[in-house]
Parts: sequence; structure tokens; C-alpha cells
Amino acid sequence: MSNTLRSGCPINLTLEVLGDRWSLIVLRDVMFGGRRHYRELLSQSEEGIASNVLADRLKRLVANGLLSRVDDPSHKQKAVYSLTEPSIQLVPLMAQMGAWGRRHTPTTPLLAIRAELLEAGGPEMWAAFMDELRAIHLGAPSPARRVSVELQAAYERVLAETSAG
Repeated sequence: MSNTLRSGCPINLTLEVLGDRWSLIVLRDVMFGGRRHYRELLSQSEEGIASNVLADRLKRLVANGLLSRVDDPSHKQKAVYSLTEPSIQLVPLMAQMGAWGRRHTPTTPLLAIRAELLEAGGPEMWAAFMDELRAIHLGAPSPARRVSVELQAAYERVLAETSAG
């Protein structure tokens, strides 16, 4: 984190870490898209992040303790990015941002379905998803509920409906 903080206000400090568009998009893609490698984050970004911007954001997210980076044992030139506990604790914020976006912006059904489910599922679903992310990214025991499977199934259902219609 920067040594020149503007104030000690918790909202300000959060924005200093997360306040640019791309940091939250990268965290979203790791969190909800299961993207763990630079190439996946670059090529599968719906928003079309530039390679230099992605490289910068990954460095900043690692430096700020929101992602960890380890060399990929299967490929010497690849790294695997993982969420850390502080970034996993952003699930409720991400769910609330998605809910707000669904209510106040012109979303598409396909890209809004996960936000709709997370809003409807509330804190119980968020906690289950955070437990699942801890298992995937931090090596915690696997929980019985797999929220990512529920979200993916809903996405695929809406995709099939849009393709058929």
C-alpha cells in the first residue's frame, strides 16, 4: 500500500486499495471466473483489459495482499494467482455491488444472473461461497456446498435460453 495515504477514513483507505476499475474486475475474474493465470485473465476478460494494465494490477493486488502469486509447477514461465483471506472477505461487497448494478444499470440477463442469485442467497450463500474460495485458494477443507457450481449452472441455463430464443 502507498505510504502517502490521504486520510485514515476506512472508506478512503479501501478505495486507495480497490478504487480503480481494473482491480475489482481482476478480483471478480479470479473469484467468480476461476481464472488463475495471467493469460486466462487477459484473454477471457469481457471488458478487454490491456496487457500492461493487467500486469500492473496483478502486481498491485499482490503487493496489497489481495492476491498471492506462486510459480506454476507445470510451466516454468507461468504463475498461479490465488485469493487471500482479505480478498475472500470481499464477497459480500461484490454481491452488494452486483445487486446495486442490477437495480440501477442496464445489465444483460446472462451477465446479471450470478448477481441475482448472490443477492437472493444473501449472507448464508456468501458465507458458503467464501468457505469454497478458502478451500480452492487457501487449502482449507472442501465445504459440502459448492456455490460456484450453482452460479455456473444458472449462467449456463440463461445462456441456453438466450441461444434458443
